[in-house]
Amino acid sequence: MGTKNNNNFQLAKEWFLKAQDDELSIIDILEDKKGSPNTVCFLSQQMAEKYLKGFLVFHQKRFPKIHHLDTLINLCKKINHGFEKLRREAEELTEFYISARYPGDYPQFNFSDAQDAFRKASKIKELILRETK
Repeated sequence: MGTKNNNNFQLAKEWFLKAQDDELSIIDILEDKKGSPNTVCFLSQQMAEKYLKGFLVFHQKRFPKIHHLDTLINLCKKINHGFEKLRREAEELTEFYISARYPGDYPQFNFSDAQDAFRKASKIKELILRETK
């Protein structure tokens, strides 16, 4: 991550550390099956969001205070067109921000859904870590 100024590097690192906290919780729930798959789905969205925002910070780009990952993908795509290949993952993870948090007409998620959400978030993480070395 040393290609940008030290301040951007530090801010991006803080975003990535917060995303890693989410990831640790996700892993604990998925490994032990003690906890809610809904929580894993929500935390997967949060993990991806924090990595995307960290990437933007690293590249000195501003972003709105939003949770829509597809909008963040659009901003990241202006830096690296390769982010387009993550659009489907971003759109699907965005749905978990609301549906995993609030009661209503949304389904309860199972551990298969949770594992899928984590795979999508991990895919976003992998691209960002490759692009911020």
